[in-house]
Amino acid sequence: MPHDLDQLEAERARLYQELAQLGDLRRGSIAVNYRRCGKPTCACCRPEHPGHGPQYLLMTKVGGRSHAQSLRPGPGLEKVEREVANHQRFRVVVQQLIAINEQICDARPVGARSERPPSPLKKKLPRRSRRKSHAR
Repeated sequence: MPHDLDQLEAERARLYQELAQLGDLRRGSIAVNYRRCGKPTCACCRPEHPGHGPQYLLMTKVGGRSHAQSLRPGPGLEKVEREVANHQRFRVVVQQLIAINEQICDARPVGARSERPPSPLKKKLPRRSRRKSHAR
């Protein structure tokens, strides 16, 4: 069992290292849209035409509200794509880290100390009497 625990802790250390190397991350997703302008003489009105585009939108949800930010093709779009991909990788690694930590907790014998010492408990202070002294 200690051998398995050592392997689990090594895997946890590897996941922490992977988290440290992720770099910049940004939540959200990138939507690619093709739109029809509505002009009857435009080529986009033909059924075989995909529409104008592609147009790129960074879609995020913050505080229960959706936000869309238009992105232009080029280096800025590539940067945002990397950041969104890093966030997706971050979410996967965190889920793996939680699963490994739960396995470590299950594998560690009762009474064994974890890597970090427990934080000291606060001592209770004696209660003072709220009774006011009366001056005579």
